[in-house]
Amino acid sequence: MAEPSVFSRPAATLPLRTPERTFAAVPSQVSHARQFLADLVGSHELADDATICLSDMTTNAVIHSDSRNPGRTFGVRVTAGADFIRVEVTDAGGVWGRAELPGDGLWGRGLAIVAALATSWGVTGGISDRTAWCEVRGTWANAASDVS
Repeated sequence: MAEPSVFSRPAATLPLRTPERTFAAVPSQVSHARQFLADLVGSHELADDATICLSDMTTNAVIHSDSRNPGRTFGVRVTAGADFIRVEVTDAGGVWGRAELPGDGLWGRGLAIVAALATSWGVTGGISDRTAWCEVRGTWANAASDVS
């Protein structure tokens, strides 16, 4: 049985930690990054918004950065507290260009979605590495308060 997330405990007992993990920069690893986040934040009230932001930022790393080159990786770092989740995605940087993508009109909205969901966000770095980050903030909803 999986251990309960430390982020599903009441705020008074919440330790602040910053787990990190590296993933192969291939599309199938985006779902593994989402699972990494889910395992860390559990039933945190901000989990859904943080997961959507993470998904967009990791997809950008796989499609647009130099991490898309064979054998490259991207990293994910998560910091969470009672009323926030911060997600950072670090890739291999490079010139930010538009990849050849299907013409279905579903592309190009990722950072706009991050901007809409996150309290704050940004991108640092450039040619040799880049980190996209966001924070989502709210009030603690103790979903586990009646669990002993």
